[in-house]
Amino acid sequence: MAADVRSKSELLRGPVLVGAAGLSSAALLYLRDPHDQGAYGLCPFLALTGHPCPGCGGLRAVNDLTHGDVLGAVSSNVLAVALVGIVGVLWLIWTIRRSRGEDRPMIRITERSGVMVIAVAVVFGIVRNTPWGSWLAP
Repeated sequence: MAADVRSKSELLRGPVLVGAAGLSSAALLYLRDPHDQGAYGLCPFLALTGHPCPGCGGLRAVNDLTHGDVLGAVSSNVLAVALVGIVGVLWLIWTIRRSRGEDRPMIRITERSGVMVIAVAVVFGIVRNTPWGSWLAP
């Protein structure tokens, strides 16, 4: 039985498309400032409860990162800044592996890792809405 061998260009298609989507999104956030009220609509959670969700400030954080303002990004949403860094490193590892001919996914999402990501987001969302975590609010 012949093994399914993919060419390097086929292997790199995924990382290139994901990278292009990420750069396009960053370019959009660079050009259209989410600091302007309602530029990208409203957060439904914030509109209903008056409290920021774990993602609130994420677009502003990425906009600040595209302008080189790391401190501004951290003050908007420290979790989003961390996620941008983690996803960037994972994408780089994925791209390097694929360029070497390895046919592995960027990450393997298990039930345990999914629960951990959700738990971090929930804890972050709760903490940023308490008096002792108010410094995390956007």
